[in-house]
Amino acid sequence: MESNELEKAKAFIIVEIIEYIPNSVVIKTIIKKTTGNVSAVSFDSGEALTEKSSAFDTFIQVIDGKAEIVIDGKANLLETGQSIIIPAHVRNTIKANVRFKMISTIIKSGYESEV
Repeated sequence: MESNELEKAKAFIIVEIIEYIPNSVVIKTIIKKTTGNVSAVSFDSGEALTEKSSAFDTFIQVIDGKAEIVIDGKANLLETGQSIIIPAHVRNTIKANVRFKMISTIIKSGYESEV
């Protein structure tokens, strides 16, 4: 187990494992494997990730607050409990108009036949 992963076989409350830090985006690795990873992320109000694309689909679930997920130029406003899949190879960015927390899940398998 990597030291930055959460302890396995021990219950936790996902929204409580990551805190808000002023003027920051904080990423906490829940589990990381060669086939993908799951992370908890907190965004302070006004923060954003740089526009990018990934070679893999990314599942985003908002667990606190409200997020703006821009996919291929289209803004999607998500509230607590809502989710979206960011398709592979599509430009996207994640913005915090108000602070929020999310879970990001990337699965890196199943793409072998698409190469």
